[in-house]
Amino acid sequence: MKTYLVGGAVRDALLGLPCGDRDYVVVGETPESMLAAGFQTVGKDFPVFLHPETGEEYALARTERKSARGHRGFVVHASPEVTLEDDLVRRDFTINAIARTPDGTLVDPYHGARDLQDRVLRHVGPAFVEDPLRVLRAARFMARFAALGFSVAPETMALMRTMVADGELGELTAERVWKELAGALRTPRPSAFLRTLRDCGALAVVLPEVDALYGVPQRAEYHPEVDTGVHIEMVCDMAAQLAPGDDLIGFAALTHDLGKALTPPDVLPKHIHHEERGVEPLLALCERLRIPVDHRNLAVAVCREHINVHRLMELRNISVHDLIARCDGFRQPQRIAQIALACEADKRGRGGMAESDYPQGPELVRLHAAAMTVRGADVMRPGMDGPAVGEALRRARGEAIGRARKPAEAS
Repeated sequence: MKTYLVGGAVRDALLGLPCGDRDYVVVGETPESMLAAGFQTVGKDFPVFLHPETGEEYALARTERKSARGHRGFVVHASPEVTLEDDLVRRDFTINAIARTPDGTLVDPYHGARDLQDRVLRHVGPAFVEDPLRVLRAARFMARFAALGFSVAPETMALMRTMVADGELGELTAERVWKELAGALRTPRPSAFLRTLRDCGALAVVLPEVDALYGVPQRAEYHPEVDTGVHIEMVCDMAAQLAPGDDLIGFAALTHDLGKALTPPDVLPKHIHHEERGVEPLLALCERLRIPVDHRNLAVAVCREHINVHRLMELRNISVHDLIARCDGFRQPQRIAQIALACEADKRGRGGMAESDYPQGPELVRLHAAAMTVRGADVMRPGMDGPAVGEALRRARGEAIGRARKPAEAS
């Protein structure tokens, strides 16, 4: 049986990065011969099998032929006559079209190793344009590898622009767009995802609410970077630094300032009430891309409340309580620490402020913990109805916040 390690495992090994899942291509076999060898079938759209001992995936070498618009419109053909080179040429980028034999020999017909060395993301062949999902994959790979100095080959960027202009991205399902976006938010450099999509015109198609922020000015004394779109890039990168691999925090960072695109031109560069204005476009984005509920709820809380968190030290005790309650922090206590991180990313994701301190974050977490020590049973009295208990609990928790804010007495 001729087997080859392919794809990301080969690529990452050549880059000196930890390897994730290992995928294999099998040449010269049939589904019947794979089953006879003890493999278990798992593929629905094309023949993929699980190794009987390791559980790793082995796919029969295959070709693909475009049959309809969109990323699903392909006819797959797998047979013993399909060569390794035939299988590799259908892949997206040269750096993903490298195979390795069991003895370690590289099979690299499309010069992916050279592109890895040159830090270039380049499409394998003209069939690249047949799958619109590859535009988003290019942006996600740039987010993952931007820190290594990668760039998109000019001819690949030209093809991506053509695909956007032809309207192919409109065929992508919400689930696939979200999968690529979430993957990018888990990388060290989500800003590269946004910039790559914007450079080819795709950001306006898949994330128009974010694209609308570019060119919107902010007050330079608070935002030295001025451009709101640039600010969002910086906030996303800061969120990736503060909460590595956390697309929940990353999504809240990405969407916290959507309201600035709706600021009336006559009041720019001020953005009065942008936090309230941002909720409607955020909800529209979440509905369109079918964003998970937890991501949506956290993002809405951060969008609506980030200015209040920045001003935490100025808020009255009862106002701090009400802020926590609006964020559902008493029923979902983990949310307060998440909001604190997203707000810290907002404050530090500005020109020259990456190393600045953000005491509001840990203070919010500390005051929330103090309020959480007060339970309904602590304030309940005979004859109290539900609203009365709720108000008594609100007052008692506000007082607990006040006590926590007082400086400790000297011993």
